[in-house]
Amino acid sequence: MVGAVTAGVLAAAGLIVTGQTSHAATARQAEALDRGVVSVHTDAGNLISWRWLATDADDVSFNVYRAGTKVNASPVTGSTNYFHAGAPNSADYTVRAIVGGVEQSDSVHAIQFRSGYKDVPISPPAGGTTPDGVAYTYEANDASVGDLDGDGALDFVLKWQPTNAKDNSQSGYTGNTIVDGIKLDGTRLWRVDLGRNIRSGAHYTQFQVYDYDGDGKAEVAMKTADGSVDGKGTVIGSASADHRNSSGYILSGPEYLTMFNGQTGAAMGTVDYVPARGTVSSWGDSYGNRVDRFLAGTAYLDGSRPSLIMARGYYTRTVIAAWDWRNGAFTRRWTFDTNSSTNSGKGYDGQGNHQLSVADVDADGKDEIVYGAMTVDDNGNALWTTKNGHGDAMHVGDLDPSRSGLEEFKVDEDSSKPSSWMADARTGQIIWSTPAAGDNGRGVSDDIWSGSAGAESWSSAADGVRSPKGAVVASRKPSSANFLSWWDGDTTRELLDGTHIDKYGTSGDTRQLTGASVHSNNGTKATPAISGDLFGDWREEVVWATTNNTALRIYSTPYETGTKITTLLHDTTYRTALAWQNTAYNQPPHPSFFIGSGMAAAPRPTVSTP
Repeated sequence: MVGAVTAGVLAAAGLIVTGQTSHAATARQAEALDRGVVSVHTDAGNLISWRWLATDADDVSFNVYRAGTKVNASPVTGSTNYFHAGAPNSADYTVRAIVGGVEQSDSVHAIQFRSGYKDVPISPPAGGTTPDGVAYTYEANDASVGDLDGDGALDFVLKWQPTNAKDNSQSGYTGNTIVDGIKLDGTRLWRVDLGRNIRSGAHYTQFQVYDYDGDGKAEVAMKTADGSVDGKGTVIGSASADHRNSSGYILSGPEYLTMFNGQTGAAMGTVDYVPARGTVSSWGDSYGNRVDRFLAGTAYLDGSRPSLIMARGYYTRTVIAAWDWRNGAFTRRWTFDTNSSTNSGKGYDGQGNHQLSVADVDADGKDEIVYGAMTVDDNGNALWTTKNGHGDAMHVGDLDPSRSGLEEFKVDEDSSKPSSWMADARTGQIIWSTPAAGDNGRGVSDDIWSGSAGAESWSSAADGVRSPKGAVVASRKPSSANFLSWWDGDTTRELLDGTHIDKYGTSGDTRQLTGASVHSNNGTKATPAISGDLFGDWREEVVWATTNNTALRIYSTPYETGTKITTLLHDTTYRTALAWQNTAYNQPPHPSFFIGSGMAAAPRPTVSTP
């Protein structure tokens, strides 16, 4: 808790922070997942791995069966994986939990990664031509996951972007944005066409996939407009309206927020988008760039059930709206506005990033919205601001396990502010920073090297690799400043960039995976469709679209591990990070606790499932 003296010191330092208290954790609503068994084939045999669910006993152990015959000599206790040497790629596996000495029934059958990967068939929409005569086709872009039909297995929600998608700073017409709901076998549950009045690009459509009402099936939330067509073919608003101007921007006409049924794609509820665009120039320019910078997320604002976060603006004015979806209707929980009388002039404007993060930074059991260089409390009140301004990348997690609470590492664009910094995520107090260096466009933080305790942090414009205390612990920076993945058998994290995964070393990086005939997304950002702990044990899968956009190609680790961690899907900080991963400049997920070299035993989350 921040006392009066501490708060006074922080205020004197130019930092704004409100009082905070700590509360015991309560059970959070989570997905009722199946065992998520996978079998990854290698030349030497098959690695079978599965989920340790938060609803499992602490001392649960497992037996592994191939076609009904047990293959392990003794129960698997210290991990949730088993290597079956010499087995063919077609071998069929199930897993049986052992609880109190009693073997339970079979799990679902393993998903087979017969060539080291699993393909999910997808079908590109038909291309078209814009009013200025430019032809376009479609590419598979960002994806998210959720149990759309309530069967305990994760499904994909995939955004299709036209090849003429635009950054907000670029004029020109774009094709429509298309969103599909897809099962793991390639069955398309539905297709939503957002229509001509939603422009296509990284900053326009941030889609959230989550079970907001607790019925065991995920919903899908998106910004919509006149002419958006739901998965049942029903048009939202006016089917004939065309609000595009001659530059391709959409700066007039109604804006909506729609909650779609995850199983059918039907629009279940539509409200006006908050905030309305109002006067375009009030967001920082008059041609339509800054007014259409949208972010989205999911947060447990009451400590137990998820709420939807939809936001607009970060270069100047920022407005964040929190919504509950309950009993088939939207209710707005609160709205944070940097222009309000409460917040105006206090250093909260202009602090947003090209993404947000969600975590319980003040340990009160409820989530906050980390919006770049400022944080909004679970009740919609401002919590703190560093006043360091806008940036392109940030990481929030337990980056320094030697100190209590969470930390934030962030890079900045302002040439008069630190190029990168780490702060206490509870208060915003700067722990260390690097000198101003103009636009520092890339930065990453996590434990990628066992040679230094805690997370390593590095960025484009600062020298070396830094410890959680800010000391340079290695002179050679990784070859990547992009995504991350827990891929091999140890607890340090690997580098994910473009279509490959590398292991950091002080003299050079070691290639561990190169995706076959796949493409990354979002230009120089070179991000996957999605990456995270989707199946199997706690290690992370990576999903890229194939180069011909006919499949989502999923890779799962072939490496054994001796570490046992509850599925990260039941750590709600990590799970909500998977939900907001597709937002604008995609960033990798972090859990609520430290995973890395010398880590303590991972905590077991307290969840409730439908």
